[in-house]
Amino acid sequence: MLSELNVEPWGQAALDNQPAHRITLKNDHLRVVLTDLGARIVSVFAPDREGNVADVVLGYETLAEYDADTFFLGATCGRFANRIRYGQFWLDGKSFQIPTNDPPNSLHGGAVGFDKHVWQWREVNSSTAEFTLVSPDGDQGFPGTMQVRVRFSLLGRTLRIAYHATTTAPTVVNLTNHAYFNLTGDFTREILGHEFRLAASRFLPTTKSMIPTGELTPVEETPFDFRSFHAVGSRVTDPNTEIVQGSGIDHNFVLDAAQPAAFVQESLTGRTLSVETSEPGLQFYTGNHLDPAVRGKGGVPFGKRTGFCLETQHFPDSPNQPSFPSTTLRPGEVLTSTTSYTFGVI
Repeated sequence: MLSELNVEPWGQAALDNQPAHRITLKNDHLRVVLTDLGARIVSVFAPDREGNVADVVLGYETLAEYDADTFFLGATCGRFANRIRYGQFWLDGKSFQIPTNDPPNSLHGGAVGFDKHVWQWREVNSSTAEFTLVSPDGDQGFPGTMQVRVRFSLLGRTLRIAYHATTTAPTVVNLTNHAYFNLTGDFTREILGHEFRLAASRFLPTTKSMIPTGELTPVEETPFDFRSFHAVGSRVTDPNTEIVQGSGIDHNFVLDAAQPAAFVQESLTGRTLSVETSEPGLQFYTGNHLDPAVRGKGGVPFGKRTGFCLETQHFPDSPNQPSFPSTTLRPGEVLTSTTSYTFGVI
């Protein structure tokens, strides 16, 4: 299958004062637009059942808007994706403090996470773009100099993301992509009619500040049971305490061994999204805090629940939860992880 990679300048990033770019991967099935600011997914153009192509990823028109973004749209999140309680953790008898940018917790790596930086990028081949970032010792309070590599590969109808990280000192790491999808391709429409199936028999209940309690709770007989297809609109207004305090679904699901980890279908257009991952968890977020005061592509407001996220990752607050899968990375070790998004139709 023929594939193309094209690049164009996209202005100067505010934080690093570095030139940023838009990188486009294209084949016969999909067109994916990336940027080196935050190693982000800007757009995915996918056909519906009639062959009509539309962008199914929320985002902005300009680099300046991504510089000011507070929703982590399409971003590679790190060093530690999701939340750390009070921004604090202990490692090898030492205490570390990360900025609390989601009071009282830290979120997605602190106030200046990986999403704010311009990564170095290179063309691996006509279907793969690679992004690298060096996070120095003490960056946002995290120990060790970390080298991170993220590769985006367009393979047929699949966008594959491969993560790689090493460190010079013991540290913690959790990497994910924070794309918001809307399979209608119409960003004025809510995602309530999207039907979800998740290969997850358990989820993590949380405190009021969205930190896991440490329990792995069965989804059975709860609104978190997506082991068979359910429209998300039938669940996000459930009076369940967890749903109410999160203003919808914003929870980590403990993935079973089965793949795909998630499958989404949208009946109006027939578009589908299948997610496979090597990660143990998936944060399912229903866009509860998108704000219509902020406008995205085409000047369309980011209405509440006009996009959903399926963030494949390790569990939130893992450094403070010894029973969770470890997020500790030590010198000589290599973190590797893959996630694939496959777009189809029914």
